[in-house]
Amino acid sequence: MRSRSLLLSVLALSALGGCATARGPSTAEPESVSHSQPADEGSAGSAPSSAPAAAAPAAAPAPAAAPAPAAAAAPAAPAEDPHPNPLPEGEGASADSLYARGVEALKAKDAPAAIAAFSACTRAAPSRIDCHWELGWAYSVLNRWPDALTEWTSVQKLDPNYPDLEDALTQARGQSSLQQKLAQADSKSAPRAAPPKDARVRIRAVGDVMLGTDFPAGLLPPDDGASSLSSVYPLLRDADLTFINLEGPLCDNGETKKCRRGGNCYAFRTPTRYGKFLVEAGVDLASTANNHSGDFGELCRRETEATLDSLGIPWSGPAGSIATLERNGLRIGMVAFHTSASCNHLNNTATATALVRQARQTHDLVLVSFHGGAEGSKALNIPKGREIFYGEDRGDLRLFTHAVIDAGADLVLGHGPHVVRAMEFYKDRLIVYSMGNFATYGSFNLKGPQGLGMVVDVELDSQGRFRSGRILPTRQEGRGIPVPDSAGEVIPLVRRLTNEDFPETGAVIGADGSISSRKGPIATGAQ
Repeated sequence: MRSRSLLLSVLALSALGGCATARGPSTAEPESVSHSQPADEGSAGSAPSSAPAAAAPAAAPAPAAAPAPAAAAAPAAPAEDPHPNPLPEGEGASADSLYARGVEALKAKDAPAAIAAFSACTRAAPSRIDCHWELGWAYSVLNRWPDALTEWTSVQKLDPNYPDLEDALTQARGQSSLQQKLAQADSKSAPRAAPPKDARVRIRAVGDVMLGTDFPAGLLPPDDGASSLSSVYPLLRDADLTFINLEGPLCDNGETKKCRRGGNCYAFRTPTRYGKFLVEAGVDLASTANNHSGDFGELCRRETEATLDSLGIPWSGPAGSIATLERNGLRIGMVAFHTSASCNHLNNTATATALVRQARQTHDLVLVSFHGGAEGSKALNIPKGREIFYGEDRGDLRLFTHAVIDAGADLVLGHGPHVVRAMEFYKDRLIVYSMGNFATYGSFNLKGPQGLGMVVDVELDSQGRFRSGRILPTRQEGRGIPVPDSAGEVIPLVRRLTNEDFPETGAVIGADGSISSRKGPIATGAQ
């Protein structure tokens, strides 16, 4: 019996990194994609630079191609398999041939045919682990997560130590639970009391924060992080709410699967004792939805969440998670997304918008954070359609951001490319497509635009309307210590990118970093 499926051995499969990491099936690309080359050496991409080009993973097809959900919730699993007996009784197909048919169907992006073949394989050879494993992935392509969970549970019974099983189970459990949660959501929830009419909230947000890693050795700051953020305290503390993307876990345990080969390896693990520096800096809210939060496995991820809880920092990342806090009489929700089904899934528009709508029902304001897009100095502009990076589907960000605003988001904050990107207004709501690197100590490439960051300062009123905004420029010194940038290099860069990518709907970026709508001030009565 194979310890790994033939498909995993022969094909370059997608490591759906993030809140947990698990392999997925290899399929044809979506029709509308933008290809990006790997980030500059040392840019902390999701794949190790030592990985051969032929092994670049290929992403699963966009969930938008999957059947539409019956309700606002994500698609629910059918009660019965639609292919209960896919092959004639007398055909005499062996388990090997059935498995091969399933592989070819996945290559052809035909998930129903793959389900038929792998299902027949599991009936012909119930102990055939690879057929159960791949059948789970075929179900996942169609967002049939309860069925995927059933197959991977069968794998667990046959071989509890099967490679990548723990992460696949975590992914399936999270998405199955989310589907159930959304299906049971009461669309007629009790009306909320009106928020204070004149209430406003000032938000300051930054991109990637990774204060140092103890793996590999030698990548922690000389003073053990005590002064890493001290120069930017005034920028972070002067707000009602300060948001960061926590680019990697806060934990003291776990093992990484990212470093199976020699050479450079981008796996981060910041010691839990560094958490107090986030509190000292004034951090109030964190996203854990990114391609590094699962670098050291499920136990480390859970320790990260427990550490943030102990620090009083609400977080969002895993499937179904919504962070909540209150400021100035306003109940504020934040939903963080990433291009991994182990997190709130950016690439599943139906589920993403259903989750934002649910957050809208129970909060006065809703913020959306997303980790998506290609990486590096060649990824400054935002293409139309999907971005493919290292073979991974990094999202159709224009589609996603507009969809979540349609669903009720008031402010959308992006990160992931390790460079800043453009800003856009959509339905009078601000979208910041990438805030760049903010505090990324150790192994990150900080040359050129990758060394520039910003604090995005935004004020919203009680209805979530944009009232004012500005860019507070930063840069990183040495190996990754953030400082205010008096030269303000990032401001003209964001202005240029905005004019290039959104000539009609882009924000107006002033020479002083001010952010405004091309329509002028938004009227108080606007909805």
